Amino acid sequence: MEWTTVETGDGAKLSVRVFKPPASGEEPEAAGDVAVVLVHPYTILGGVQGLLRGMAEGVARRGYTAVTFDMRGAGRSTGRASLTGSTEVGDVVAVCRWVAENINPRGILLVGSSAGAPIAGSAVDKVDEVIGYVSIGYPFGLMASVLFGRHHDAILKSQKPKLFIMGTKDGFTSVKQLQNKLKSAAGRVDTHLIEGAGHFQMEGPAFDAQMVDLIVKFINSLPK
Repeated sequence: MEWTTVETGDGAKLSVRVFKPPASGEEPEAAGDVAVVLVHPYTILGGVQGLLRGMAEGVARRGYTAVTFDMRGAGRSTGRASLTGSTEVGDVVAVCRWVAENINPRGILLVGSSAGAPIAGSAVDKVDEVIGYVSIGYPFGLMASVLFGRHHDAILKSQKPKLFIMGTKDGFTSVKQLQNKLKSAAGRVDTHLIEGAGHFQMEGPAFDAQMVDLIVKFINSLPK
């Protein structure tokens, strides 16, 4: 694991971790030159990149470089968090561009967890190197949409392949709400429902291995 700092267009300094595949680890199952950038949950509720460490380590063990970072106002990063995640979109873009320039993968898969999902979704079409998107617990529900509704159109209109993972007991979004939202989505749209899982459960380490499996399977399904 390596640490670095990435500066955004408006001057925030973001703390970034890079998880590289171990030299003696497993060979990539396919397309190992894809980098995975993970976006953490809502900063205002305590979201930090450390919550994604288990997933990032698992992705690296499978042969893919994984990158986590603290969005502005979280962890070691400077700046102030926004309520709606609007300025944080620029954080995701800055990190993805740093990955494209410094790691130089064939493509980048963006993975967003909880509030990180709408923020990442708004960045998908702002970076050419992003080739796909995975959402873990996208908050599409009515109350959450007061904060994050402005992000919906960006990912729903994107032609890039996307996977939505959600627990059937998610307190922020019902299965029906997810299905209704995705009816209007462009391009390839996959869903994976985890029976009986709640929103915050899926952020915990008990689900890391399953998330890694789903992420790797999705990477392998993308056009080469």
